[in-house]
Amino acid sequence: MNNFTYYTPTKVVFGRDTDKQVGQLVKEQNCKKVLIHYGGQSAKRSGLLDRIKASLEAEHIDYVELGGVVPNPRLSLVYEGIELCKKESVDFILAVGGGSVIDSSKAIGYGMTNEGDVWDFYDKKRQATACLPIGAVLTIAAAGSEMSDSSVITKEEGWIKRGYGSNYCRCKFAVMNPELTMTLPDYQTASGCTDIMMHTMERYFDQSRTMELTDGIAEALMKTVMKNAVILRDDPKNYDARAEIMWAGSLSHNGLTGCGSEGGDWSTHRLEHELGGLFDVAHGAGLAAVWGSWARYVWKDRPDRFVKFAVNVMGVEPNGTDAEIVEKGICAVEDFYRSIHMPTSIKELGIDVTDEQIAELARKCSIAAKDNLGKVKVLHEADMAAIYTMAR
Repeated sequence: MNNFTYYTPTKVVFGRDTDKQVGQLVKEQNCKKVLIHYGGQSAKRSGLLDRIKASLEAEHIDYVELGGVVPNPRLSLVYEGIELCKKESVDFILAVGGGSVIDSSKAIGYGMTNEGDVWDFYDKKRQATACLPIGAVLTIAAAGSEMSDSSVITKEEGWIKRGYGSNYCRCKFAVMNPELTMTLPDYQTASGCTDIMMHTMERYFDQSRTMELTDGIAEALMKTVMKNAVILRDDPKNYDARAEIMWAGSLSHNGLTGCGSEGGDWSTHRLEHELGGLFDVAHGAGLAAVWGSWARYVWKDRPDRFVKFAVNVMGVEPNGTDAEIVEKGICAVEDFYRSIHMPTSIKELGIDVTDEQIAELARKCSIAAKDNLGKVKVLHEADMAAIYTMAR
């Protein structure tokens, strides 16, 4: 196993009606003015925003608002948020929504506390030295951004989607009420479950010797997500299943399932980032569309790990050759995706990707990864193009 540092400073307030505690939680941060950052109209229609405002007002906390965050959050809104926060002397950001809203809030927080263009951090030109404090009221279980050190933003110029991570952006608190996810469309719930699965799968597959305990936690988490994703497919109002998924989302991306490893192989995420940037697809759905092709392309570089996954997570009988067991495991994952109405190819995303677009996707991915992507198998631009082609 590798040495590791496990750092999770976020205070989690979990369960029914916990959003009523927002005012007190913000007050504990000793801030003077809050930016309430959110997405579309659902937070308004549900009454959540009104409840949050009332909670802040009860604690005599001043606030301003900025809505409009979309999936694959845009750099242009980040710039708008930075200017608003500077104008209004905001010293705390309250993200009300899912991963896109939290990621956008983190980017605004970087822009408020560091000189220069905030995109420089996502473009890997320099490192942040601070971030405005952030709290989250989670309404979508998926990205795990409420407890992670990462943020992903899309730059409209060239439609480039890039991630940046640092401990400065970790949320001070995360309010997690599973009831707030019950109004989500079924597709968004399934896409979120897929994203949660992938955050652990990316950490599970690498070349290092891993810890038995970490593997056990990761395997239990993945099986829990699959079980409850199917329950929510048939019973979207099931509170217990919503709670299991919401907690799994946080634990899958706060570093726990990677303790003792080299950090995992994030090739599928990088490949999907280019799909999301170019075609604006739902992140979890994009991951499902390319994972099987990635797995079939790289498994021979770490067959023991893929066999273990097939047997321990997907329930494949350990009979036959490694190739047979691995293929059954990959097929079982794709069957699970199909069972919750997720795509297993780019075409099933509704995209007839051309050869020219595959070349563009591979080129952008290669540039982002400096033509050195992955841990199980190091991928170069030609490999990336081959995987996109297999996934088409």
